[in-house]
Amino acid sequence: MRQIEAVFIDRDGTIGGTGHFIHPRKFQPYPYSIKAIRMLEENQLRSFALSNQHRISKGEATLQDFEQEFNLFGLDDAFVCPHSSAAGCNCHKPRTGLLEKAATVHQLVLTKTAVIGEVGATDMLAADKVGAYKILVRTGWGEKSLGKFRHTWKDTEPDYIALNLLEAVKWIIKYNNGMGNAL
Repeated sequence: MRQIEAVFIDRDGTIGGTGHFIHPRKFQPYPYSIKAIRMLEENQLRSFALSNQHRISKGEATLQDFEQEFNLFGLDDAFVCPHSSAAGCNCHKPRTGLLEKAATVHQLVLTKTAVIGEVGATDMLAADKVGAYKILVRTGWGEKSLGKFRHTWKDTEPDYIALNLLEAVKWIIKYNNGMGNAL
């Protein structure tokens, strides 16, 4: 059993919000999200934001706005793509540039990390490409990812489907303690 040493968490629809852009000044995490992030810290698991935020490229927010927000949430670092999906960059999920950068900056082995997100076509595909654990939450776009949009990531299976971020974190902790589902 490989231990999970670090966790990447999507923002919109996973930490809070609706799955759509909300400026960091107005964004509200779900009531359990800060508790979930603290639980990771208490269990010696590093946590990182992993987010596509194309509104930065439109001038509707800044990278610093998001970095400050993620710092307030208690995350160890933030990896944010500021580009549109059409920009062709290497960092827009499902591409793996953000994960690879995080691995370099924090000396991570990506196969010992987990990605928690609610979009199969971005979060789960990026995680799959680097061999990370894939945890889909049902909040935000999660239900639609599992239903209406399942065809966009049909060849990838999540390692775990959680009701929300807190349940996902509890699963990771149980898994690391040898009590999670066998993979």
